[in-house]
Amino acid sequence: MGLKFDAPYPSLDGITEDYQTLRLISPAYAGREGELTATLQYVYQSVFLGANGMQKESKLLLDIAVTEMHHIQILGTLITKLGAPPVFTSCPPYPVGFYSASYVNYVKNPLGMIGADIIAERGAIAEYHRILGSLNNQKVYDVIERIIEDEKVHVAALEKLFGELKENDNC
Repeated sequence: MGLKFDAPYPSLDGITEDYQTLRLISPAYAGREGELTATLQYVYQSVFLGANGMQKESKLLLDIAVTEMHHIQILGTLITKLGAPPVFTSCPPYPVGFYSASYVNYVKNPLGMIGADIIAERGAIAEYHRILGSLNNQKVYDVIERIIEDEKVHVAALEKLFGELKENDNC
């Protein structure tokens, strides 16, 4: 399931050890603004909103989280193929800079949540474009381009939700 762009992801076949590419994509996996943070933040928000009677909003955020989890799986597989274990650190293969759940934005106001999510998704798109500008590996480039399309879908859905929340003043 999930909320994603309607196109298949490129194959990861044929990707081999490449430490330069590994270092470029690792922050997107488990860095402060990476996919792991996005996933945990959406799950937190989904649970919080669901517990407070906002079921529609909760479901949307959980659907986005599912897609972000798929991105974690894709990036983790890439990291493994590029030569490091998929440890939750922004600098594999070194055992430093481990992921911290303190990266998650724990705001409790629905408008604040969705506003933070929009900023984070736009930031992710910008970071992925920065990565694309430095990549020399076409197979990984194609995968990152496809992930960007999902992030654009997320921005559109979140902007729509933000407008609805603001209009209904449920926050």
